[in-house]
Amino acid sequence: MSTKEMTQEAVELLARLVETPRVSREETVAADLLQVWMEQRRLEPKREANNLWAIAPDYDSSRPTLLLNAHIDTVRPVSAWTLNPFATTRQGDRLYGLGTNDDGASLVSLLQVFRQLSATPRAYNLVFLASAEEEVSGRDGIERALPLLPPVDVALVGEPTGMQPAIAERGLMVLDCTAHGRAGHAARNEGDNALYHALDDIQLLRTTPWPEESPLLGRTQVNVTIIEAGTQHNVVPDRCHFVVDVRTNELHSNEHVYNRISKMLKSQVEARSFRLSSSHISPSHPLAARAIALGRTPFGSPTLSDQALLRCPSLKMGPGQSSRSHTADEFIEIQEIEEAIELYLKMLDGLIL
Repeated sequence: MSTKEMTQEAVELLARLVETPRVSREETVAADLLQVWMEQRRLEPKREANNLWAIAPDYDSSRPTLLLNAHIDTVRPVSAWTLNPFATTRQGDRLYGLGTNDDGASLVSLLQVFRQLSATPRAYNLVFLASAEEEVSGRDGIERALPLLPPVDVALVGEPTGMQPAIAERGLMVLDCTAHGRAGHAARNEGDNALYHALDDIQLLRTTPWPEESPLLGRTQVNVTIIEAGTQHNVVPDRCHFVVDVRTNELHSNEHVYNRISKMLKSQVEARSFRLSSSHISPSHPLAARAIALGRTPFGSPTLSDQALLRCPSLKMGPGQSSRSHTADEFIEIQEIEEAIELYLKMLDGLIL
């Protein structure tokens, strides 16, 4: 197939996916559609929950394995849509619809690239994975599928980056912090105000810099986003709960940041999870180096993706723009899909891992 033929087929599949609502944890019908599409083209997909994958037929366990990954699901449409988010609207070169940019364009582009490269001699194994629940980092998404795949040495994760390679990505950790005091009557200035203890800890978080600065991602970011205390105006609160959003750079593990914050604060600190790690791939890695040689500019991405759940080097790169994601009247330009297919093929054809 020519690139234009591959693009046309990819756009047709993307339109069908847009018209099949696939909000996170509700992707079953879309996964059914994609499975049939892959079966009709003899890709022999396998499925676990709503995750679909295929392995190129020349698999050899002695060779390194490259994973191509993009996600099926979308966020829920925001109220400001002026078009039907579940209908494909084409205006010139633009295709509007929920999930066109995030992450449908990457999904259909990488699937076409997988088909093409599966029939091409390579020095590596090739696996394609369409994952579910990416937008909510759900446990029935990529995390459920990965143990069923062959061991993966490196991954190319399709996300809207303007086809620039994100060689680092921030991780995420959410902390629940609780300050304790003693209740008392406000009029008599009794008790020990837990809210004041929480404010002392919050001030520490605001004013204590993280010394390790990444050239790609800057410093680890810590933001208090929720605070709750008190039952009524005349009772000194004996408990104050606040939530901390932590975005780690590639220099810190979530566990390391948790331990530092726990020692810093007087409040009780609990992490909801350590799962969503920051990621990094060396610019000298063959996959990243090939992208750079093609004129692409490496950068650090502040947004989370399925990279956070991979335990191998990974690079994030795909058609579209991150600024369009999760917005009203989301769109992709058809030319962006064509350019993505062309560039992916140039990167991967002849790659030596």
